[in-house]
Amino acid sequence: MDALLILAMAGILLSLFFAFTNGYNDAGADVATMVSSGAASVKGALLTASLANFIGALIGGSAVVLTLQGVLTTGIGQEISLAIFAAVASANLWNLFTWYYGIPSSSTHALIGGLIGVGVSFQGLSGVNWGLGALTLGQLTGVTKVLVFLMISVLIGFLGGFLLMKMTSLLLRRATVDANVLLKRLQWFTTGAQTLAHGANDAQKQMALIAMLLMAMGSSTDLHVPLWVRFACALAIALGTLGGGYRIMRTVGRKIFRIRPVHALVAQANSALTVMFSTLMGAPVSSTQVVTSGVMGVGTAENRKMVHWRVGKDLVVSWFMTIPATTLLSAILVIGLRYLTGV
Repeated sequence: MDALLILAMAGILLSLFFAFTNGYNDAGADVATMVSSGAASVKGALLTASLANFIGALIGGSAVVLTLQGVLTTGIGQEISLAIFAAVASANLWNLFTWYYGIPSSSTHALIGGLIGVGVSFQGLSGVNWGLGALTLGQLTGVTKVLVFLMISVLIGFLGGFLLMKMTSLLLRRATVDANVLLKRLQWFTTGAQTLAHGANDAQKQMALIAMLLMAMGSSTDLHVPLWVRFACALAIALGTLGGGYRIMRTVGRKIFRIRPVHALVAQANSALTVMFSTLMGAPVSSTQVVTSGVMGVGTAENRKMVHWRVGKDLVVSWFMTIPATTLLSAILVIGLRYLTGV
């Protein structure tokens, strides 16, 4: 069998595994606030998140798909299967590495870094659609669009969490401790909305990869996402969510700020709105980053001295490491695969 065809089929399987690890990694951040505030057990929270992720992936549309497919230029040609395999393999390796050390890193960053690495490996800087030309015309495309929205989403996550917490504190200034019962119940809705938004955004990244691989295999004449691909990605991310990233859950739920029911509710609502907005704009953002920055914003609004800023600093450093690390890793994989396959 042709080496490129084998790589294309292996790339599809790796993309589904990436969806699984995406759900597994992000589940920790998605349900951390709900569990830490005592609103639900770990099992109940993960079941809710898994179902919402599945539904979100099915109904999320294709705006993010189109953005991801525009990161690479068309010059790679028939070797696109090798390129996508290397990109998703590097993203998977990074997800496993950060999961092992309990670092809530960005699967989106990992994938973008992988795509940049293969584009540069094949054609140098011209192999990547940086989007700088379109930026001069006031348009956001390619890598520029992704990076701009990744930064904006983190900023909105922090400021949104801060402002919503201030407003909520004002509204609940006369509330008694009994209000915690209602706040905990409302979290079933806000966590559901947050994870539905997560599924709608994150699953589209794997859909984009598989659509490109199907076209490379000759199984499709365009880059549209078949229904079976959407369903498979939705199922993979839902199953990954059931596993739950417990190490990441501890980092987000306990090490940044001591979360009470009101903090959790505000952080969840803020994350849901931010990720939904980004999805509608076709921007592949990191829900883990949005959740983490939202928790820090809520904590700052409550009492900035109670926020463990050292943990936040470590998280920020890991975010900035992800793209360079996966860029280098995917470039190395491309070199190795081209040598082994002779393509």
